Amino acid sequence: MEIAGRGRHEATKWLERVGIAGRIDTSIVRDPARATATARFFEGATSAATPDLLAERAPASCKRTIAQADEIVRGRFELLGHPDLRFGDPIDWHLDPNSGRRAPLVHWSRLDALRPIGDGDCKLVWELNRHQWLVRLGQAYRLTGDERFAISFTVRLQRWMDANPPGVGINWASSLEVGLRLISWCWALHLFSGSRALGPELTSLMVGGIATHAGHVARHLSYYSSPNTHLTGEALALFYAGTLLPGAPPARQWRALGSRILTEEIERQVLSDGVYFEQSTCYQRYTLETYLHFLALAERNRHAVPQRVRDRMGLMLDFLIALRGPDGTMPQIGDADGGRLLPLDSGDADDFSALFSTSAALLGRDDCAWAASNVSSETLWLLGAGGLAAFDALSAAPPTRSPSRLFPHGGYVVMSGGRSRRDHQLIFDVGPLGCSVSAGHGHADFLAIACSVFGRPCLVDPGTFCYTRDPRWREHFRGNSAHSTVTVDGESPVRSNGPFSWQEKPAARLVRWISKPDFDFADADHDAYIRLSESVIHRRRVLFVKPRFWVIVDDLSGTLEHTVEMRYQFAPGYQVDLERTPWIAARGPAGPGLFAIVFGTVPILPKLLEGSLDPIGGWVSPIFGKRLPAPALCYRASGRFPIRIATLLFPVERTTVPTPHVAPLVGGDSPLCGFAIDGGEQFILIDDRDVRLEGS
Repeated sequence: MEIAGRGRHEATKWLERVGIAGRIDTSIVRDPARATATARFFEGATSAATPDLLAERAPASCKRTIAQADEIVRGRFELLGHPDLRFGDPIDWHLDPNSGRRAPLVHWSRLDALRPIGDGDCKLVWELNRHQWLVRLGQAYRLTGDERFAISFTVRLQRWMDANPPGVGINWASSLEVGLRLISWCWALHLFSGSRALGPELTSLMVGGIATHAGHVARHLSYYSSPNTHLTGEALALFYAGTLLPGAPPARQWRALGSRILTEEIERQVLSDGVYFEQSTCYQRYTLETYLHFLALAERNRHAVPQRVRDRMGLMLDFLIALRGPDGTMPQIGDADGGRLLPLDSGDADDFSALFSTSAALLGRDDCAWAASNVSSETLWLLGAGGLAAFDALSAAPPTRSPSRLFPHGGYVVMSGGRSRRDHQLIFDVGPLGCSVSAGHGHADFLAIACSVFGRPCLVDPGTFCYTRDPRWREHFRGNSAHSTVTVDGESPVRSNGPFSWQEKPAARLVRWISKPDFDFADADHDAYIRLSESVIHRRRVLFVKPRFWVIVDDLSGTLEHTVEMRYQFAPGYQVDLERTPWIAARGPAGPGLFAIVFGTVPILPKLLEGSLDPIGGWVSPIFGKRLPAPALCYRASGRFPIRIATLLFPVERTTVPTPHVAPLVGGDSPLCGFAIDGGEQFILIDDRDVRLEGS
């Protein structure tokens, strides 16, 4: 079936190239004015009360939106971590401003899907051409009534239509990008409704353009190329077009197709424990945003959505709330390109509060209201006064179940000391590389950890930085050695097969999980190193002695000589001191930090990398397109396997206090069978089965 489907798709592309197919007769859209009927669109975008609600409940967001729109009017854009981007005046819609390269004006099917402008960065071009900045101009117009925002919108949109005929160039090369632009145009139509600049002629052109976009998406759905967020984003675009263009004969088909895909895909792409199958918190948010728009627009138009869609959305939220750090930030696990379905307000990449706010109002969840803290401007733009009333009616409260959680299908263990903003938390990756299709957005982070101490991120996932722009940096950030885990013989446990694929698809395996009021314990391993000169198994056990400290025990099996490197990647702003041997002291930007001590069955030596280029190490990418130096603590040892390395991580309020008294225990079948803490008042005992605490 897949081969036949791919064949039909290639035939369709050929017919479009020669001009036999692919053109939508926009005259099929009868009465374009019906597309701006407020009853079918989101209450927040169409209600006259929304600007006053925003001024009252989100004044800072209003100021930020207007300031951003002012910059856009001046021709300055901030996209994917790149400030003050300029694409020329008039705008060159095919230009990568960083490299100066332009995408050729050829039929979209003749472009390389991954590198449509060679060494240029297509992500920046696509981000501009999503036209989400049009929505920002529309928001500013609704907030101020200032016609200059509407004039800027109309002039640039008409120029875009002239420069991007249907099917020609980079801006038609990705169906997802076409779909996201379609959604932006739908919002722009409603936000600029009533403006003198948006007359009947331009309205008609836009409605016809939306139909053209929908026709393109429907012909080129990513069933086989990207059956992930690409496919669900495209399906949402079809649902938008089918709902808002009732005068188009294909509207019913678009709406039904979009709804069917979204209903089917949520159970295929979201695992039964709520983890998105691509092992990425960024794409998990993106997916939830897609389904929130789908649900809100469906309810507005009395379109039935099966309960199982809401149920799976609820599981996704359960997972994100469990991963949410004590300070409210979200770890950036897996790929993160900074993209959003429709960012109705700007926020940091690790801030998911808007997602929780809208979820709380739409799904009636007290725990999401707690996670959001306050109603967001995005919720007001989407759901208006009705959404605000729904949010305010909730009793914001954290989940009642334990904050220490196992997500067995996605492969994540969360160890947490509580729900306060100053608790400690550790996330342990014990799952697959990524989705079964290509694992393309998954990182080689087998058995990696990330933790927060006294509420603040301490050991962190390094992020993404780039996709196709620089292969060397792409491989570093998604590679094993950038994460807080173990590398053997300098080899990655999996080998790259391009920027979005891996040659192998191994997975970690959870062996045991125990969670009690006074401790959490997880035992996991992976065999991704079977391709070395001998098969090496990496086993990692993590014990959280609540709420005081963590013990991490790494065992590596084998019989030959190997080199092992264990790395702990700290957040930017940490200061790591190696002078308090055998301890290291890591002080956080706000004061609290971490003491760490490492023992091994072979000599093991620490070194620090921070902003290193040779070798690459000590970098964190907080947002796509940006990287920051950050200390990476590396322990290196060589010896005959099997070996054991044990690490104690002690959160401390101040790193100036004396270090704990810790001594290794030697005896039995292992030269490292535990630790005595504080002169023998407590013992950590390690054997082949357990890592446990004894003593008072």
